[in-house]
Amino acid sequence: MDSEFMQLMATLLSQQGLDVVRFEFPYMQTRRLEGKKRPPDPMPRLLDAYREQCGLHRGPLFIAGKSMGGRVASMLVDELPVAGAVCFGYPFHPPGKPEKTRIAHLQNLRRPLLVLQGTRDPLGKPHEVAEYPLSERLELKWLDSADHDFKPLKASGRTQQDVIAHAARLAGEFCRQHLPGSIVSTG
Repeated sequence: MDSEFMQLMATLLSQQGLDVVRFEFPYMQTRRLEGKKRPPDPMPRLLDAYREQCGLHRGPLFIAGKSMGGRVASMLVDELPVAGAVCFGYPFHPPGKPEKTRIAHLQNLRRPLLVLQGTRDPLGKPHEVAEYPLSERLELKWLDSADHDFKPLKASGRTQQDVIAHAARLAGEFCRQHLPGSIVSTG
């Protein structure tokens, strides 16, 4: 729960009147407690952890996450009883491997999904993503000059906090457009 990005995002979403619930994947809890970097758990365990958290909440619900957390949310958006999902920096492919896309589940979405992506994100740049056969239910918003962590170029005149605030406004608008509710996000 020590992600500064997600702490700020949760605060900004709450300020828009959205109820926000955060959680950590088990491997992140272990990483924080042991102070050692660990690889992520296998995808089935990540999916189960997300399902468990969503089962604890009632009412209109949006799910969200940063990077891998967003990937997990996007894989569950059509399975869980949610109104939609938001991805903050989607990993369309592994670092340096644009040929190994992670988009199969993004081609036939039934529920709305918002992806907020920096134009300098090495895990999915505009010219790469433009070629992907993505669902019409996927709404993609590009954050000018931002990288995967939404850090912009200094020449842009904006700070990372400025870009995160803009992303939070877009996420809030998306949620209100599709149904007022809460967001469950990963830490």
